[in-house]
Amino acid sequence: MGDEKREPRREAERLEDAARKAETDLRDDLKKAVEFEKADLSETHREWHDQLHNDRAELAADIVRDKEKVRETLDDARHPERIARAAEEKLAHVADEARDVAHVVEHPSVVIGDVKGAVAEKKHALDETAATIAAEFTSPADKKRLPVVLRVFGVLLIIGSGVALPVIAKTIYQAVTLFESGAMRGEGLSTIVVTFVNLAVLVVLAITLIVFGVRLIRNQRRWAALLSYGLYVLLLAGALCSIMLTGVSYELIPYGIGFAVTVALQSYLDPSLLEERRAHRRAREAEEHAEGEAGTLGRDLSGKGYITLNFFNLFWIFVVASVLGLLMEEIVHFLFVVPGQWQDRAGLLFGPFSPIYGCGAVLMTIFLNRFHKSNWLVIFLVAAVIGGAFEAFVSLFMQYAFGAVAWDYSNMPGSLFGGRTCLPFMACWGLLGVVWIKLLLPFMLRLVNFIPWNWRYVLTTVAACFILVDAVMTLQSLDCWYERLSGDPVDTPIQQFYDHEFNDTYMADRFQSMTIHPADAVRGK
Repeated sequence: MGDEKREPRREAERLEDAARKAETDLRDDLKKAVEFEKADLSETHREWHDQLHNDRAELAADIVRDKEKVRETLDDARHPERIARAAEEKLAHVADEARDVAHVVEHPSVVIGDVKGAVAEKKHALDETAATIAAEFTSPADKKRLPVVLRVFGVLLIIGSGVALPVIAKTIYQAVTLFESGAMRGEGLSTIVVTFVNLAVLVVLAITLIVFGVRLIRNQRRWAALLSYGLYVLLLAGALCSIMLTGVSYELIPYGIGFAVTVALQSYLDPSLLEERRAHRRAREAEEHAEGEAGTLGRDLSGKGYITLNFFNLFWIFVVASVLGLLMEEIVHFLFVVPGQWQDRAGLLFGPFSPIYGCGAVLMTIFLNRFHKSNWLVIFLVAAVIGGAFEAFVSLFMQYAFGAVAWDYSNMPGSLFGGRTCLPFMACWGLLGVVWIKLLLPFMLRLVNFIPWNWRYVLTTVAACFILVDAVMTLQSLDCWYERLSGDPVDTPIQQFYDHEFNDTYMADRFQSMTIHPADAVRGK
């Protein structure tokens, strides 16, 4: 009996709870609806306010224009002779045009003569340009015969490259066959892409060496010197592909020898390089001394850019920007990324350098030097594109070559190229470009001018050698770190040296912002 009485009571309680819950939900929904309407009303009010502000500004501009027109009309009304004079001038202009048309109709030979004269002038200008180009490529130095050793070297280049081309073609055929059969699927897309790019570079390099050898045999020194610039690019591209495929190995030796031989040949083949140095060295030393005293050393006195783009200026821009960039990145990390945590974000094995900022500053200086007087928006856009592209390339190279990941923007808004760069950081590069060109470059020039002019060459040479050795050792230490994490044996003397001096603990502590994932690298797949 008692249970029967309690049952209606429980049911009533459940109904009361349901009613209270429904009332609470209704109250929450009503509150949300009121908040939404308030926000919508606020947004509408803001839009109306902005529209009224814009309409008011346009109305004010229209009133100003109308007032100006009224003022001009009243001024013309006070001076009717102006209207008459303008009308007379217009009628005279129309009459002159009518007379010219009538003259052309009566004497068409005049028009033909003018056209012939214009064509002759254009042909003369083209002939002068062609003569200038021909003189550039057929300089007096071509009359001086090259030594027999260089001609023999040219023959060897042709023979060696001619033998290498069929081998490369066979390798390409085998790679294409393997790709079509699906045998390369297990190697990953990155390995396939880099492999074919490397083969394409080797083909172009072999063809360029054949052309280079022909130029040597035919005694075309200037042409050969110009081809050497293309060899620099191809050798660099081949070296980068080799690093991504096999790491820092003995396969890089031919590329290093090729660079050295090309530099030596270019200086010899284009005598103007050496002659200009000898002819202008003493005069330049006197000019540098005077410019150093005046504080204008390094300025582009031709007016084409702000700074002279020579090795000295660009090298010290790289050094200073590497230091300043590292300092800025560490401060930003300490204050904003992980507050209170100081992280070593250096990019080289020794010294406070972050080469990505140094290279970025050099690229921005080269591309933006002529725009130092341009609008800041132009500088911002160009710097953003250059910085973003360079950052993506460095990330791609480091990951494919060593499996190294130093930054990943996949979770950032506007992520591009798989998180290798993003729109916010491209905007940061743009701002850095504006600050660099407008503010820091003049400061940089003044800073470099503190180096005594008679010390600059020796000091630059020593510093450049240190940076070069630092960069090479950094690549080798990263390569050895990658091999250790991959489980590869450490058996060569170089690997044993880096394994003993720069072990995993040292590398992880030195490159605290970098992680190595061997599975992400191209080689070994």
